[in-house]
Amino acid sequence: MRQAIIDALNNWNPEIKLTVKTRFIKKGSDTPLHGKQYTVRLYDRDIFEDDYLGHAPLNENGEAHISFYPHQISSGDSPWESLPDLYILLFDGDTVHFQTKVWDNVDFDKMGKLDFNEGEVIDFGTFLVA
Repeated sequence: MRQAIIDALNNWNPEIKLTVKTRFIKKGSDTPLHGKQYTVRLYDRDIFEDDYLGHAPLNENGEAHISFYPHQISSGDSPWESLPDLYILLFDGDTVHFQTKVWDNVDFDKMGKLDFNEGEVIDFGTFLVA
């Protein structure tokens, strides 16, 4: 029993949380977009069906932080895909208000910065929206 516990601890490899950070500002006024009606959703583009990875509201600064785990990007419809192709949808209520381009083969190990609270973080930048 003792050896089984030691082996389990030696082989323990928890998944690190991955976080995508983005910001939205109003075009023309340069003020942060925020409010309860806005939701940001993150997806991994796949051949047959895109994987939903999570969502977040916009804070007062127009920022959204969406966290997920690597196992969420491994889907049965793309078994040969090792890196996610990520895109973001900004919803105003139930309507898509803005869609980003698709970032192909996002490598968190190369692009991310380690944050002890959020895991590996990639900043997808700031977007101007009407």
